[in-house]
Amino acid sequence: MSTDDRDLTFTAADFRRVRDMVYRHAGIALSEAKSDMAYARLARRVRAMGEKRFSVYLDVLSADPAHPEWQSFVNALTTNLTAFFREPHHFEMLAKHFGHHAGAGALYRVWSAAASTGEEPYSVAMTLAEAPLPRPCPIEVVATDIDTNVLKTAAAGVYPEERIALLSKTQLKAHFLRGKGKQEGFVRVKPGLRAAIQFGQLNLAADRWPDIGLFDAVFCRNVMIYFDNQTQRAILQRLADHMQPHALLFLGHSENIQLITDAFVPCGRTAYRKAGRGS
Repeated sequence: MSTDDRDLTFTAADFRRVRDMVYRHAGIALSEAKSDMAYARLARRVRAMGEKRFSVYLDVLSADPAHPEWQSFVNALTTNLTAFFREPHHFEMLAKHFGHHAGAGALYRVWSAAASTGEEPYSVAMTLAEAPLPRPCPIEVVATDIDTNVLKTAAAGVYPEERIALLSKTQLKAHFLRGKGKQEGFVRVKPGLRAAIQFGQLNLAADRWPDIGLFDAVFCRNVMIYFDNQTQRAILQRLADHMQPHALLFLGHSENIQLITDAFVPCGRTAYRKAGRGS
């Protein structure tokens, strides 16, 4: 985008401030090539506050670390790209792991750490619900994201029909309700599947995480690429601390952590287990 086409004043110094502020507040490392993206994502927020200059908008945030606009600032700069059963080999591996480690009466827990609009945690819940087991096993899926807007969409569980076009007829019948009247063209996740998922906000780069317990599997896909190596290393260690000895970690296809941490070892396509622990 040419600077001549911009109706708001956005200088190189403003972009440096944006980069510094989103890094300090959310741990997100924006590259120097993201200037146009930052302008496009934040311009609406600047206009909503009645300002013409980014510098004034950023001054408001800098003056008050607790200002409610901080959440909108972070939401705007967060990229959310997801789909049901994205990278299906992960879900095949999860089903096998669940069958192997589902104990009699023991709760099997999965964390979707970058849940976005919910397709990933619902895919996890469907995978566990459909897994053939000799006896029932209680499950819990914890779905978190830093972006409060996408979490609202995820918790509602309502999607345009085209979003579920690649699911099987069996899955559609078992897990979704088709909208009628004003809701025609949309589907809603059935209450039973929705009840298996606990949604909540969590900033992976925060100094402290809430008490979320231990997990049998963790999905943290396509989020590490937004952090620098130091932040990645810290997050990966904390993920390991919240995983059972036998737990699996699933990352995005473009993420390779082997040169960043020794807390995990590869065990499949972009799948990892804790180093020195069980299979």
